[in-house]
Amino acid sequence: MEVKLLVWAVVLLALILTGNDAQSDVCGTAPLNTKIVGGQGAAAGAWPWQASLHRNGRHFCGGSLINNQWILTATHCFSSSSTSSMVVYLGRETQEGLNSNEKSVTVSRIIRHPDYNKDTHENDIALLELSSTVEFTNYIRPVCLAAGNSTFPAGRTSWVTGWGDIRNGVSLPSPKRLQEVSIPVVSNTQCNNVYGTITSNMICAGVSEGGKDSCQGDSGGPMVSKDGSRWVQAGVVSFGSGCARPNIPGVYTRVSEYENWVRSQISSDQPSFVDLSEGSAAGTTRFVSLSVLLILPVLLSLFILS
Repeated sequence: MEVKLLVWAVVLLALILTGNDAQSDVCGTAPLNTKIVGGQGAAAGAWPWQASLHRNGRHFCGGSLINNQWILTATHCFSSSSTSSMVVYLGRETQEGLNSNEKSVTVSRIIRHPDYNKDTHENDIALLELSSTVEFTNYIRPVCLAAGNSTFPAGRTSWVTGWGDIRNGVSLPSPKRLQEVSIPVVSNTQCNNVYGTITSNMICAGVSEGGKDSCQGDSGGPMVSKDGSRWVQAGVVSFGSGCARPNIPGVYTRVSEYENWVRSQISSDQPSFVDLSEGSAAGTTRFVSLSVLLILPVLLSLFILS
């Protein structure tokens, strides 16, 4: 009897830690991301969470897949909560021509942050619920999200991706391939010296010499940082003063400040949040930590009853 109970306990624990949250195993992994070069076209599948938001057949903003039915993006991309004529493309490489690995999904709901301020750009974050779930592939998979206690010190390498302009007023040339650029985090203090309105809900990134930045059309897209073998989203492309100007970093919504809000909007299949701290070699997935706390009392009761 004791042996049977022990076996069942082990099986239950294994299910909790693995099978019950398959997306925590896949989040932030990009098997096809083998080339790391900033400021040029990204290889197919290099950023499998990247989403292209279209309305009336035209790309207008980026986003990131955070589970099998939800997209994280920016509130300023939407003047209303209407989903009319809106389509999300996942697994897309170019905006022109054939994309054999992509999937298109319509949107059933847009959730804009209720406290978004268009003047200060505070709370520039939104969620899109897709009309159906998507199947994960090497070209389509979710990104991990930075949990509430995460820190991103100045100088930490981040990557920004999107189909936006390559310079002020200069559109991405044909075939409009997804672009990637590596830029370091800039301290909020330094960033506030430029803008004067930077809050703890924002994170900045850029290079002093300019030439590397997000731009118009990249809005809502992900700013990610690598932690061990996983990629974790630290920011959402929000605003800036021009594009890639010297000593003027881009500003991003700080994802870690919105863990509770994101969780409160998604009723099932929660995204995977990862705790990152300065100098951490590998973050801790929040779901696993909670699962262990929940299962320990069950295991203890089984042994007591035996």
